[in-house]
Amino acid sequence: MNTFRLNRHNYTRTCPRPPALLYRAARWLKYLLTTFALLPAICLAQNVIDVGAHEDGHHRTGRAEIWHDPAGDSALGSAYAAYRRGEFQPLRSAGSTGLEPGAFWSHVVLKNTTAAALTLHIEYVDHQLIGLEVYQRALPAPERTSPGAAADFQLLDRLSLEAPFAERDIPHNRFVFPVTIAAGQSTELMVKFSSAEIGFVFPAMRIWTPKALRSSHNLETYLAGFLIGGFSLMAIFSLLAGVASRTKVYYTYSAYTLSKIVAWFTILGYTHQFLITGEFHWSYMSMAGALSIFCGVFFSRRFLRTDKYTPRLDYLLKLKMVNAGFLMVCAALEFKALAIISITIALLLYPLISLAAVLRWRQGNREALLFGLAWSLLVFGLVVQALRDLGFVQHNFVNYYWPPVASFFEMITIMVAMGIKVRRLRLEKDAAEHRYTKQLERSKAELESLVSARTRELELAKILAEREARTDALTGIHNRRSFFAEAKIRLDLARRKKLPLSLLMLDIDHFKAINDTHGHAFGDEALRAFSRRIAESIRDIDLFGRIGGEEFALLLNEDRYGALDTAQRLRRELAKLQVQTPAGPLCFTTSIGVASYRGEGGVDALMHIADGALYAAKQQGRDQAVEALSW
Repeated sequence: MNTFRLNRHNYTRTCPRPPALLYRAARWLKYLLTTFALLPAICLAQNVIDVGAHEDGHHRTGRAEIWHDPAGDSALGSAYAAYRRGEFQPLRSAGSTGLEPGAFWSHVVLKNTTAAALTLHIEYVDHQLIGLEVYQRALPAPERTSPGAAADFQLLDRLSLEAPFAERDIPHNRFVFPVTIAAGQSTELMVKFSSAEIGFVFPAMRIWTPKALRSSHNLETYLAGFLIGGFSLMAIFSLLAGVASRTKVYYTYSAYTLSKIVAWFTILGYTHQFLITGEFHWSYMSMAGALSIFCGVFFSRRFLRTDKYTPRLDYLLKLKMVNAGFLMVCAALEFKALAIISITIALLLYPLISLAAVLRWRQGNREALLFGLAWSLLVFGLVVQALRDLGFVQHNFVNYYWPPVASFFEMITIMVAMGIKVRRLRLEKDAAEHRYTKQLERSKAELESLVSARTRELELAKILAEREARTDALTGIHNRRSFFAEAKIRLDLARRKKLPLSLLMLDIDHFKAINDTHGHAFGDEALRAFSRRIAESIRDIDLFGRIGGEEFALLLNEDRYGALDTAQRLRRELAKLQVQTPAGPLCFTTSIGVASYRGEGGVDALMHIADGALYAAKQQGRDQAVEALSW
C-alpha cells in the first residue's frame, strides 16, 4: 500500500520499491495460473450423495448437475464431453425443467457409506417421461483425481414408455432402475431423460432401498385402487339412479365418472402395467385426458343447463368441447406440440365452469353453488399440477396425487349436488301432488278394485295359458310338446341313476272307421273316454300324452316285464270301454307297442322302437300288446 508521512510543514509520499512491486505482480500471476489449472477440476467437481441401508425416498438425485440437449439426439459421449466442459448446471427451479424440447442429462455420484454392498432402486418421480437411459461407472476410491472418459461407462438400464412393460427390471407404474454399489465405494451415473418432441422433465429422482420402495408402491397402489373403486361405485350408483328415476343427468354423470377412471388409470401408468402391457404410447394418456375433459364439460352443461340460462357462456363451453376433440385428434396423429397447446387451452378454460356455476347460483339454483365448489376443487388440483410442472413447487407425493384425489372429491361433491337437485325436484313434485291428494284419495279405492280384478284376470289367464301350452285341448292330458319335454327329463334321470324305463305306444284300432260310421263328434268322445280310462288306470308318476290323432304314449318307470303287464292290463280295460251313440254302444280295441330303455339313445329313438312294436301288433291282428325284443 501507499503510505503518507505528515509533519507540521509539509508531507512526503513514500512509494514501494520496484522489486517489491514485481514480487506482488508475480504472486497475483501465480494465483491466476493456479486457478486456471484447477478450473477443470472445479468444473468436474462431483455431486456426491451419501447413501446407506435405510433409504426411504427422501434423498433425491439429479438436480445439482443438469444439461439440456435441445435436439434430444446427443449420445453419452457428447453429454459427457459437455460435462467435462463444465456445461452441466444446477436446476434453477423447484424440481421441473419446465416445458422444453429435446432431452436432459443429469450427472450424479452415489457413495455407499456402509460396510457391505448396497443395492438401491432409483425412481423417476413422475409419469410424464417417454424414455430414460442410465449409464454407470464405478469409482474405486472415495475421491478420484482423473475425470475419466465416456468409454468407462456401462449401460445400466434403458426404459421406454413405448416398450413392453415386461421388459422393465422392476415392475412399477413409473420408471425405476436398480443400482448396486460396492462397500465403501462410489458409483457415477449419467442419466438421460427423454420427452420426445417437447415435455416436462423432473431430474430429481428418489433413492430407495428395495423394501422401502415396495412398501411405498403398495401404499400408492392401495390409494389408486381406492380411488378407482370409488369412481366405479359412483358410476354404478349414478347409472342405477338414472335407470330408476329416468333422469338423463345421471347417465351423463356415470359416463363422466367412467372417463375419470380411464383417464387416471392411464395417466398414472396402471393401464400400461395391467391392461396394455405391450407397446404403449404417450398419445393414450392424452386421448384419455381428452375424453375426460369432453365428458366433464358435457355433463356440466347438462347439469347447469347453461344452454338455456347462460347461453353466451355456453358458447365458450362448446369451444372447450371442440378443443377436447382437437386434442384427441392431435394425440391420435401424434402431434405432441399441438396436443400440449390444446391441453394448455383446456386448462385455461376450466374455470369457466366454476363461473357458470356461480351465475346459476345467483339465478336461484342453490345446488349450483355446491357444484361450483366441487369443480373449483378440481381446478385447484390442476393449478397445483401446473405449478409443479412449471417448476414453481417441488414434486412430492401430495401434489402428485392431489389432482386425482381432488377429482375424486369433486365427483363426490357433485354427487351430493345432484342429490340436492333431485331432492328439490322431488319436493316440487310433492307440492304439486299435494294439490291433487283429495281427488286421488276418492279414486284410490276404485282404482285398487280395478287393479285387483285385473290382477286376478291376468293370473287366471296365465294359469290357463300355461295349462293350454302343455295339455291337449281335446283330452286334457299332455300334448306332444309337453310329453316330449317331460320324457327327456325322465330319460336323462333314468340314464344317470340306472333306473328302469319303458315306453308304451297305444293306438285305437280302426279309428277311421269309427269317424266314418258315427261321425267325428263320437270319434272325439271315444278319444276322451280312452284318455280318461287310461288316466284312471295308471299312477300319478306315470307320464301319459297324446302324440297325434288316435295315437298315445305312456312312459313308465318299469322294466320290460312290468311294462308288458301294464300294457296287457290296459288293453283289457280299454276293451271293456263303451261309448253311447244313436246306433248303440260303441266298443273298440287297442294295439300297444312296448319298448324298454337300455341306456342308449334319446326319446325319439325309444319312441321309434315302440312305434315299430305297435306296427307289429297291427300286423298280427290288432287288439294285442307286442314288445320290441331287439333294437
